This record gives sequence, structure tokens and C-alpha cells, in this order.
Amino acid sequence: MGEQLTQRRLAAILAADIAGYSRLMNEDEDATVDAWQAARTGVIKPSIAEYSGRIVKHTGDGFLAEFPTVSEAVPCAVTMQRQFAMQNADIPDPRRMKFRMGINLGEITVDEDDIHGDGVNIAARLEGLAEAPGICVTASVYDQVRKKVDCAFEDMGEHQVKNIAESIHVYKILCGVPAEHEDDEAAAPEPAGADGAKARADKPSIAVLPFVNMSADPEQEYFADGLTEDILTQLPRFKELFVISRNSTFTYKDKAVKVQEVARDLGVGYVVEGSIRKAGERVRVTVQLIEGAEDRHVWAERYDRNLEDIFAIQDEITAAIVATLPGRVEADSHDRARHTPADNMAAYECVLAGKVLHHNSSRDDNAAALELLDRAIELDPGYAHARAWRACVLGQSSVHGWDEDPEATLQEAAHEVERARALDENDADVNRILAALHIRQDNHDQAMLHQKKALNLNPNYDLVVVQHGELMTWLGRPDEGVEWIKKAMQLNPFHPPRFWSHLSRAYFVGRRYPDAIEAIKQISAPDQMHHSYLAACYAYLDDEAQAAAHRQEVLDQDPDFSVGAHMATQHYLKDADHAHHRDGLLKAGLRE
Repeated sequence: MGEQLTQRRLAAILAADIAGYSRLMNEDEDATVDAWQAARTGVIKPSIAEYSGRIVKHTGDGFLAEFPTVSEAVPCAVTMQRQFAMQNADIPDPRRMKFRMGINLGEITVDEDDIHGDGVNIAARLEGLAEAPGICVTASVYDQVRKKVDCAFEDMGEHQVKNIAESIHVYKILCGVPAEHEDDEAAAPEPAGADGAKARADKPSIAVLPFVNMSADPEQEYFADGLTEDILTQLPRFKELFVISRNSTFTYKDKAVKVQEVARDLGVGYVVEGSIRKAGERVRVTVQLIEGAEDRHVWAERYDRNLEDIFAIQDEITAAIVATLPGRVEADSHDRARHTPADNMAAYECVLAGKVLHHNSSRDDNAAALELLDRAIELDPGYAHARAWRACVLGQSSVHGWDEDPEATLQEAAHEVERARALDENDADVNRILAALHIRQDNHDQAMLHQKKALNLNPNYDLVVVQHGELMTWLGRPDEGVEWIKKAMQLNPFHPPRFWSHLSRAYFVGRRYPDAIEAIKQISAPDQMHHSYLAACYAYLDDEAQAAAHRQEVLDQDPDFSVGAHMATQHYLKDADHAHHRDGLLKAGLRE
């Protein structure tokens, strides 16, 4: 009999790749090849050998390795990341080689010199979830090493990943890197409480302190801790925030602390604190967001609920808090950023200001937003979120016809979002914008594919939720559309006016004309599109006077308005919905 070449065994698998490798190669192929070779020979090979590992194979922009135990794999990954950081210290950020790593403990199939199986696939998916430079591990890895490495961990919650049936509980390793030019002290890690300040330097940072149980009932302690942990699990879905891990914030439990001291100790810009109080059959939860440096209150809210299902209440309040916090942080950051000259703004601040301008939905603000996003990309060419939002701004310009060639602008938007996708396919905005572009091109199946992924990545993101309602409407499911759009409005009480426009369309498609009219009345400055909906609604209600009045508003704002041109911008799947909209406009007296 011949020698059996395949076997199965348990192993710790480390998958790694270089973020933005294609960009680095495109900008300077020779320098990138030299740097990659130096990383392999100077860091990767000796480190893996030191920790009893084996390099299974090198890929074009990464490598796969296996170790006997996770107690060897994780310290090896941490060591490599710290060495890479030292190598990068004197290199301009756009040229730095930054690695993403994923570590899993699982069964592998060994076939000659290669390894296969779900254990390998999960490690590769974890690598994709890591922010460069960074390391993500599964819960089983976390359980075995959390007390064996001098690093903090951040709970990223459950993730559904490609080709893996069950969701994976993911943890991010938070390890400080050696400071530049500190000789003997350079090898010492940052304290766990610092949670890797360098990793969050380009985004707002936030710490959620354990909620305080103000009730006489000690059982409510579980509710308070559970609510805090749920918030900590959900907030990291918003990639524009850096959230301090539970390990760090729960050290303050049952201690009287000053917010300014907490912010300084943890190195964060914002602190969330809250309390719960049970009285009879009701529970009251208060929460407040505080700017740490100045101990300034940014936002506060109180939630009063009947204590019928404590876990349902916990889920509801978590969703409300998690959906609102990023918007409040963004608004506060924008208020401060807008006073900073553009040339001195960090890439994130440029994106932040650009997003706010985009939400205004005007030609001039959209153009200004594009300039800011161009500046952000100039500062950081590998910033996927900036490229995604540049595509969003270009898409808005194309939809409204603010450019001489809307189709060319749309193609540029599609190209930009694909570049963003190559940098980070797990960014909720990247998938949201891909879905929007497919809607624009009437590719409803592809739109739903990316829309579902965006929802899975961040189910409490108001822009994703409202777009799901919009897509339901285009698919001829307006009742579902209404529910999703209303949910988005609840998630973000400070939503842009266009949410009302989406709600009005859903009501109109559902033949709920009075509701559609009321929704548009919430818009302070309706444009010709809004007036066209009002004209069609009143026409279907046989109110000829109001239909004529809004028909005139349409023509006053856009003398060249035609039903045919307008309907070319509508993306109904069902012919009946398309005909219903067109017939309403004609019934209102608008010209073909």
C-alpha cells in the first residue's frame, strides 16, 4: 500500500495578509516587493520558528501558518505586529505595510504540504474582519489565552461569515506597540487600559462605563451589567468609532469616578455612563454621553418601560442607545472639526464634515463634500470609508443631475466603491452604497445581496435601515418598506429630511395617499420631485385644485419636467407599480 498523505488534526491556524497591497504595488512595485521580502525573512520566518509554528504557504500578499497550540500562535502574532510597527515607525503612513491577522483553533485536513477545512476558512474570515494593523480571534482562542498575554481584548460579538454555516463570536486583540525612539522601554507593551491609542488616533474613541444599579433589588445588577455588555458588543459595528473593551471599562465597576480622569486614563474622547432604577413594575434607564476632556454633556436620554419582559427591554434600549450614540459623537466631532482649517484636518475629520454636507442634499454642499473627501483620500489613499463616501456623494450628484454627464458620474461612483470594497469588503457603508448603485441600475437581486450584508454588518445603522425600506418599496412590498423606514427614524431622531421622502414613496406605492401627503409635509423645503408626488396623490384623491397647485409648483421649479424623464429615474420591479406612478402624474396634468 502507498503512504497515506492526508491526515486530520487539531491546530491553531494563523492567516495574515497585507492591507492595501494592490495599491502599494501600483504606487511602487519594486519597493513593495523588497518590503514584503524583508518582512518574510526578518520578522515572519524567525518569529514563527521561535513559537514552534510552521509556515504552510505564502500567498501573493500574505501567509498561512499553523501552530500546535493557541498559546504559541497568539503571542507570535502579537510579537510580529509589534516588530512591524517598529519597522514602520520612520515610514510615511501611505507606504507602511500593515498586516491583518486571524487566529482560529480548529480541525484541519493536512494534504501533503497544504492544509484545508473549516478551521482554515474561519481563520481567513477572521483576517478579513481585522482592521490593519490588527488581530482577530475566535471565542475559543480568547478563552484559552486571555490571561496569558499582556493585551486587552475587545468583544466584537457574533459575525456571520462567507461559507460558514454558524455565526462566529469574534474578539479583537488590543495590544500597544512600542513607542518610537524609546530604546530600552520600546519593547514594553502599553498598559491594557490604554487599549492601543495609536490604533484609534484617526477616529473618535469611546468608553462605556458599567451602568449603575440604583434599585434596591440586587437582581437588577444582572440587567445593568447585561445592558452595558450589549452596548459594548453592538457599538464596534460602527467602524468610525473606537470602542474601549469590557476588560478595561469594567475595572471601574462599583467605584466613584470622575469622567475626566476616566477619559485621561483610557485615552478616550467620550465616556458613556448610565443607571437603572426599578420602581414597581417599571424600569427607568438613564444614559448620557460626555466629552471627556472638558467634562461636557453632549447627549442624555431617559427610557421608561413596563417591566414585562426584561430581556426585550434590554434589547430595545440597547438598539436605541447604540443607534443614537454614533450620531451624537459625529455631530459633536463635526462642531469642533468645522472650526479647523481644512489643510490641517485629519482624514477622518474631512470624511466627517463631508458626510454632514452630503446629508444637506444640495448641489453646492455636495460639491463641497466631494472636495473634503478628495482631501481625505489624498491624506490616506487606503481609507476605505472615505472612498465609500466619495462614491455616495458622486451617486447623489448623478441622481439629481448636478453634473453635465450623470452617467459618467455614476460610473465614477461605481469605480470608487469597488476600490473601497477591495480595501474593506466588510464595511457597512461599502455594501450600502453598492446596494444603492445596483438599485440605480435596476439590478434588484444584486442590490438585495449587498443590502442584506450591510444589515448583517450593522443592523442599527439608520442609513442602512432606511435604504432597506426604500428597496422593499422598489420591490413592490411597500408595507414592509414603511416599517423599515419608520424603524430608521426611530433609530435616528435627527435623520435627514430625505427619510420623509422615502416614507412618502412607500405610502404612495401602498396607495395610502393621505399618509404620503402628511409625510411630505414634514419636509420644510420640498423640491419638484416632492411636489410631483403631492400632485399625483391629490389627483388620485380627486382633489383637482390641490393637484393643479402642486403641478404648478413642479413646473415653477423645473420648467422642463416631463413624466417620461421622471419615470426613468424610478426603479420599480413591478410593472403595475411603475404604471400606477406614471398614471398618477398624468392624471395630475403633468405632460408626458
